Order: sequence, then structure tokens, then C-alpha cells
Amino acid sequence: MEGKPRPAATAAQAHAAMDQMIALSHIGQQDMAQRLGLNITDLTCLGHIIGAGDQPITAGDLATRAGLTTGAVTGVINRLERAGFAHRQPDPTDRRRVRIVPDASASVRVYELYEPFYLRLGEQFADYSPDEIAVLADWFTRTTALMRTRLDEIRNP
Repeated sequence: MEGKPRPAATAAQAHAAMDQMIALSHIGQQDMAQRLGLNITDLTCLGHIIGAGDQPITAGDLATRAGLTTGAVTGVINRLERAGFAHRQPDPTDRRRVRIVPDASASVRVYELYEPFYLRLGEQFADYSPDEIAVLADWFTRTTALMRTRLDEIRNP
């Protein structure tokens, strides 16, 4: 499958488009969190919890992924439990550790909210060739690593 012709763009134009997408994404995440009765940090953590799938995430791993202290993650988990989105579960291999698992209804509520957008993204990806999707995936992966590096630099000068 060949990709569709694309308009020419400079790196500066791509950078500006990325900045616009990130800004809109922040606003969208705020609105999504509000619809679920959560704050943005709790929604981000819930995303990590749901994204862990069949390998539940530990509280410590959640803190690392979200860039939070373990104390802050304790507050997040408490709020997610109270709101019915997640619960603590003892780690079957190490009782000192706790795993955080989503409640069954949590995934349903989150997917219902995000599904229309993800369906549209799927339609948009269908406009790209496998080679173009590989470039996009590479770009997102590498840019995420750059963002993590920069956040580490900011947090640990």
C-alpha cells in the first residue's frame, strides 16, 4: 500500500504543528479528567494502571512512570480507589509490594470516553502506508525518550 501524497513541510512547520497538538492534548486531557471526576495527575496514573494490562503495576513503578514521589502516588491510589477506578492487590510473589489494578468498570468508563477519538485515529492511520506508520512510530518513540531525558535534566539539575 502506497501512502498518499503529502504536502511539503519544513522541520519548523512540523515543530509548530507538534506544539499545537501538545497544547490541545493538555486541554483535552483536562476535559477528559473532569468528565471522569479526576484530576489530570490521577487520570495519567489511571492510564498507566490500565495500560499495564495483565501485568499489574506496582505502586513504586507507578511513581516512576508518573514522575511522582511514592507519597504522592499513595494519595493518587487512595483517590482512585475512592472513585472506584482502581484498587490495591498484594503482589503474589512479594507480600511487601502492592500492585495496583483497574476495576473492571474503570476500563469501560475510560474506553467509552476515548473510543471515538481512537476510532478516528485508526481511520487516519489507514491513510498511511506501513512504512509511513513505521516512521511515525519511530518518531513518537524517540521523541518520548527525548522528553524523558529533558524532564530528568529539569528535575535533577
